[in-house]
Amino acid sequence: MNIRIVNSSDNSLPSYSTEHSAGMDLRANLSEPVVLKPLERKLIPTGLFMEIPSGYEAQIRSRSGLALKKGVTILNTPGTIDADYRGEIRIILINLSHEEFVIENGKRICQMIVASHEKVEWELTELLNETDRGEGSFGHTGKK
Repeated sequence: MNIRIVNSSDNSLPSYSTEHSAGMDLRANLSEPVVLKPLERKLIPTGLFMEIPSGYEAQIRSRSGLALKKGVTILNTPGTIDADYRGEIRIILINLSHEEFVIENGKRICQMIVASHEKVEWELTELLNETDRGEGSFGHTGKK
């Protein structure tokens, strides 16, 4: 799949780290470092603008190493970038650790997955088909 992209940063385009990676790393586009204090959230620019094809979305997800090692994650995860959005891709980062975290230009801050999605048309009904689970929720299955 080809996706049109404008890169107004000096950073490389989003890329896969390994041959079988599902997500592409996105990088911060900053003129100066940004400090994220504990429990603070900030909108971090990437300098990227995309033309995602109709029927697809870009999902923004946390980088697992950043979340585990530094406690920094995506607040709205997975974030969705719709096919009709043409603005800059910006990432809502939050620091869930007890220490400040410095974001520098070019730092890999999240990953992005491009995925297809379906459009739903509702079929109004009075009853739903029965299942073994029924209305059970929140751990109802009891499987370990």
